[in-house]
Amino acid sequence: MFRFIVRRILQTIPVLFGVIVITFILMYMVPGDPVVSMVGERYDEETIHKLRKELHLDDSLPMQFVHYVSNVLRGDFGKSFITGGSVSEELLIKFPNTLMLAVASMIIAIITGLTMGIVSSLRPQSILDKITMLFALAGISAPVFWVGLMLVLFIGVFLQWLPPTGFGGIEYIILPAITLGLRSAAYLARLTRATMLDVLNQDYIRTARMKGLPEWKVILKHGFPNILIPIITVIGTDFGSYLSGAVLTESIFGWPGIGRYALEAILKRDFPVIQGTVLFMALMFILANLIVDIFYGIVDPRMRIEGKNG
Repeated sequence: MFRFIVRRILQTIPVLFGVIVITFILMYMVPGDPVVSMVGERYDEETIHKLRKELHLDDSLPMQFVHYVSNVLRGDFGKSFITGGSVSEELLIKFPNTLMLAVASMIIAIITGLTMGIVSSLRPQSILDKITMLFALAGISAPVFWVGLMLVLFIGVFLQWLPPTGFGGIEYIILPAITLGLRSAAYLARLTRATMLDVLNQDYIRTARMKGLPEWKVILKHGFPNILIPIITVIGTDFGSYLSGAVLTESIFGWPGIGRYALEAILKRDFPVIQGTVLFMALMFILANLIVDIFYGIVDPRMRIEGKNG
């Protein structure tokens, strides 16, 4: 298992290097002088020259890349053009808020999606199954921003059951968590139903039933473990995207996370913040996929053997 984990970690290094290269190139693809953007319209040549020297912008492109990689490896993503604050420090402040929202959203998605999918698979083509799948179809089709705005309008403004926006206690996280987790819940429901129906038709399930085992034991002990691989894939991928910053959800509900931080930086053309958030989001997504691979090896030992042979 240890070799399997080390091998997966080593495989992420080229991906990580590619992300660093792309984020470095971002600065040079954007028109305009970043130093001029930093100091504003009123500036003198001496200030411009001093800042360019401090930022190593007078160096050759390869040397600038070396400085950039060196800073990234030290956890230094630069300073904001607008506030002058450290991007790394801001990301560390805002990441727990995004993590909190991501965990709450994924809990809602897992509980709702798996329950609906399993219940539907036990009564295929029933009224309950059709209602559940209709809900799943609506959840997949509805845009995130539309769901968020409808929840704000009806639950937050008209009914006043929950705060429409803001950050604070648990009551503030419910609406954004539902908004963010709805699509994952809907997709998990459809996936769980389809895979469970396939598993329930297998011979070993029939054998377990013929032995007189209770239905709940057949489902949980013999059926559910065999549908975990595709479910782990969806959960890991979606959770990685949540950690990467749910831009729309955080912006709609005024949630002070990485996604909202990135959007504000884009609107203000704050290039160091854009670079830092893009790199940080990519790191989180890579880490989430690495964890998914490790869970593959835990749930299905055949994955470790295949990875070793490969």
